[in-house]
Amino acid sequence: MAVVVSAPGKVLMTGGYLILERPNPGLVLSTSARFYAIVKPLLEEIKPDSCFWAWTDVKVTSPQLNRESMESGNPFVEQAVQYSVAAAYAIADKDRKEVLQKLLLQGLDITILGSNDFYSYRNQIEALGLPLLPESLAALPPFASITFNSEESSGENSKPEVAKTGLGSSAAMTSSVVAALLHYLGAVDLAHVKCSSDLDEVHIIAQTAHCIAQGKVGSGFDVSSAVYGSHRYVRFSPEVISSAQVAIKGAPLTEVVLEILKGKWDHERTKLSLPPLLNLLLGEPGTGGSSTPSMVGAVKKWQKSDPEKSQDTWTKLSEANFALETQLNALCKLAEEHWDEYKELINSCSSLKPEKWMEQATKQSQEVIAKALLGARDAMLGIRYHMRLMGEAAGIPIEPRSQTQLLDSTMNMEGVLFAGVPGAGGFDAVFAVTLGDSSNHVIKSWSLQNVLAMLVREDPRGVSLEAADPRTIDIASSISSVHI
Repeated sequence: MAVVVSAPGKVLMTGGYLILERPNPGLVLSTSARFYAIVKPLLEEIKPDSCFWAWTDVKVTSPQLNRESMESGNPFVEQAVQYSVAAAYAIADKDRKEVLQKLLLQGLDITILGSNDFYSYRNQIEALGLPLLPESLAALPPFASITFNSEESSGENSKPEVAKTGLGSSAAMTSSVVAALLHYLGAVDLAHVKCSSDLDEVHIIAQTAHCIAQGKVGSGFDVSSAVYGSHRYVRFSPEVISSAQVAIKGAPLTEVVLEILKGKWDHERTKLSLPPLLNLLLGEPGTGGSSTPSMVGAVKKWQKSDPEKSQDTWTKLSEANFALETQLNALCKLAEEHWDEYKELINSCSSLKPEKWMEQATKQSQEVIAKALLGARDAMLGIRYHMRLMGEAAGIPIEPRSQTQLLDSTMNMEGVLFAGVPGAGGFDAVFAVTLGDSSNHVIKSWSLQNVLAMLVREDPRGVSLEAADPRTIDIASSISSVHI
């Protein structure tokens, strides 16, 4: 019986750079872009001569890369498998260990699929002479092949030619593989879980595997959103993973995993998603991606060289981040308390530029809603301003001039609440948050500016146990998955 689990990509709306240090929060949205892990037995039956304590065979297939191997070659998948199997074994009682051993002796057949949204197909669309519109992306087959760069196609160092769109593919992939394996091996039950200890176990193992695979302990917001969905996040203390880093030097993995599971995971997670009738839109300018680690390194270097100025910038950026969070929470509350007035105002403002929004507020409650909308815009303008200052001081393009021009024109469009560069910034996709039905206007305007609007939207759910292999169903219209 195959187990199919998906995990979403992310957009870090606020908290770029600050999120690396506790207790600075970040607002992270999970998206409709999802990685799928399909786990089933490699062998139908256990061989009669199998050693009961033998290590299991693992076959990993990535159809989009036209790759199949008996060992992954991908460090994220490799660590996900090792830590998931070790966790399942470490927490199993005696009876469960016997069942687990039989499962492992059948081997593990893992298939990994990533939504097209994680990768840029812009070059292919342009080569085909298709317009820079989401319809062109929708015309691609689901889980389209990722071609290899011909210049580096010899040997084992070939790299996928297709650029990534900055949605956190490694975190989503790692989380989907960990969740699928832990469910398959009986360590968690994703069919009946509602943010309980089972999800926490998936999160801890996925965070650990992801950190070990990338060789450093990052903030972890991308894995957290892949597991839990959209939320406000404060990172965990890096020391909690120190025992896993020691494990690389030879400590037994099952002991290490038990220690990590019992460790003090002090990350904070508060439910948060976009208010009703507000929509996330992502646009790909086609200027290539950015290296987040090198940009983070430059910011840290600047902090050391000019601690007073950098602290002042961080304080003001933190205040702007908090202001945006406050306004979004206020809009959620206002939508709940005054739904009809809220809906009427959002729909009216969706076809107008921001300077006209206050005029649409004909009731007192709508005045409060309009002020919250304009307050959110002001907060994002503050965030962008201080992010630009930080980039200029550190000598890196956090909001490059080309992105500034695009974001300014986007924020001046009808029905756009705000726009920005997600996460660490740079040349990755930009995001906009729009009101009501205004997205279509933005999509067409972006196309005229040589920006390809992506198919991605916010989807607040985290890891999900799916009903079937996504290649056999129409994902867009499928509502049969178990949402967690």
